Amino acid sequence: MSSASAVRYARALFDVALKESDPSRIEQELSSIVTLVTGHAELRHALESPGIPPVAKKSVVEALVARGQFTPSVGKLLVMLAERDRLTLLEPVLEAFRARLREQQRVLEAEVTTAIPLEPEQQAALRQRLGAATARQVTLTTKVDPSLIGGVVARIGATVYDGSLATQLAKLKGRLAENR
Repeated sequence: MSSASAVRYARALFDVALKESDPSRIEQELSSIVTLVTGHAELRHALESPGIPPVAKKSVVEALVARGQFTPSVGKLLVMLAERDRLTLLEPVLEAFRARLREQQRVLEAEVTTAIPLEPEQQAALRQRLGAATARQVTLTTKVDPSLIGGVVARIGATVYDGSLATQLAKLKGRLAENR
């Protein structure tokens, strides 16, 4: 349920951001508040603990909003989350907002796994190829998995492009076993 709630809050904030300000700025502000909260254990405890009344949380959030000089829409969201005792949704709201922003900017997020770390030039070339294949701008998140032996596995949304040597060897093994 919290995931669905976070998506609803993010969608509403994004719609307001499109009308009133710059969605990228809103994303930066949300990111800074999440970084602040996650970086301070006492603040996080105060804002997320069910034992602390929402009125106290609202006071803390109002002080943060006044000091942080946030846009009105971010300030209102933070106060509303505090009033409703939903501050645990801050990080999921940020992630859902980022997803909406990427969608609006026609940016795809690709998760790329390789057997060895990619050099920056290789990452740029891969980003360019994936962008050409999808007709969109692509951002990369890279992982290393030595069990791939070689090649690349790229995941964009639900689509997986598996060009790993391990998969090719498994397919070859299957074909050889069929031909016996």
